[in-house]
Amino acid sequence: MDKDRIKGSAEQTKGAVKEAAGKAFGDKKLESEGNADKAAGKVQNAIGGLKDAVRGN
Repeated sequence: MDKDRIKGSAEQTKGAVKEAAGKAFGDKKLESEGNADKAAGKVQNAIGGLKDAVRGN
């Protein structure tokens, strides 16, 4: 497993927590930061998946 996949998954989790906290506290800025973190994590995870595919893992 590529390190980008691990970092991407962690970023997605962080984003989900931020998003949930933003919704719970009515903080739209925190909620949108969470959405952005989740999207960035998905991209990083996809890059790691491509690297794994190229390596044949």
